[in-house]
Amino acid sequence: MTTTTEKSTVPGALSARPLIELGTSFWAAKTLLTAVEIGLFTELGAGEATEARLRERLDLHPRSSKDFLDALVALGVLERDGDRYRNTAETAYFLDENEETYLGGWMRQASKHLFRAWGGLTESLRSGKPYIGWDTQDYFERLYEDMDERRSFIAAMDAWTTHIGAELAAGLDWSKYRTFVDVGGARGNMSASLVKAQPHLSGTVFDRPELAELFEEHMGRKGTGDRVGFVVGDFFTEPLPSADVLVFGHILHDWDDEQRAELVRRAHEAVNPGGVVVIYDRMIDDERRVNAVGLLGCLNLLVVTPGGSEYTVADCRRYAADAGFASTSTIPLFDGLETAVVARKAR
Repeated sequence: MTTTTEKSTVPGALSARPLIELGTSFWAAKTLLTAVEIGLFTELGAGEATEARLRERLDLHPRSSKDFLDALVALGVLERDGDRYRNTAETAYFLDENEETYLGGWMRQASKHLFRAWGGLTESLRSGKPYIGWDTQDYFERLYEDMDERRSFIAAMDAWTTHIGAELAAGLDWSKYRTFVDVGGARGNMSASLVKAQPHLSGTVFDRPELAELFEEHMGRKGTGDRVGFVVGDFFTEPLPSADVLVFGHILHDWDDEQRAELVRRAHEAVNPGGVVVIYDRMIDDERRVNAVGLLGCLNLLVVTPGGSEYTVADCRRYAADAGFASTSTIPLFDGLETAVVARKAR
């Protein structure tokens, strides 16, 4: 019997490693999300610690506690000297719950809700509907079912608006304007950032009645209750309050194309002549091939909303032009993860 060795048909320049790493990238994501969930980075905010100390403080089993911590070192989100672990500059700034710049609230929501919803992606791609268990009720209705869940979700959204608010306050010339409305502005975190950075401004949050109590609490903590008001309303069925500037942050992507266009038309009616409407979302590049975060955001919205999707900058400019705005410009936000389209209304 003669045996032969077949030559590989895979060219030597090809590597399976990128595909394998991408296919298991959820391992890394869940490791980071779990570290946030158990408060690891907040614990290390008090100072570096050994594995034994962290195991005790975070109630970890010894079987894999060292593997867990060293995996985070390998992922670049922890540092280790000898047997002592500490936060990186980034995790100290963004993932320590005692810092105002904390982004962990959003990551906790991702771990609790989105990680589970993504398990239904195949079904959603075939049905066009959210993950099973979410499609009988609107996403936000589920999140607002009780006060604790509401607080958790709004705190997660504040993680973004704390950073974006500061950038928007600096990136737009506010000297021409005196009033603004944050449409769907929740408990007013963005509005508080704007009036603190631009003392001549006064603002209004336009949102659901369930947010009124949280708004009052948050404005009290921020010390901005005298400069930001709250108006209850539904932005699809009731007129939007008039102002020099209307802000739509992470609003349009929750709805389908026709609904997005309708909201921009309503904004054109409400904004004062010579004013602007600022729309920011995780927008996709116009060629739909570069911004993977934005395109994956489309799939995220598929599994949790009835009709939402990210959209391109060109789409947003089209909404503005069709609504009657005179011109548009863009502002990159949050290290390029977000884009703001500024639509100007003629005088």
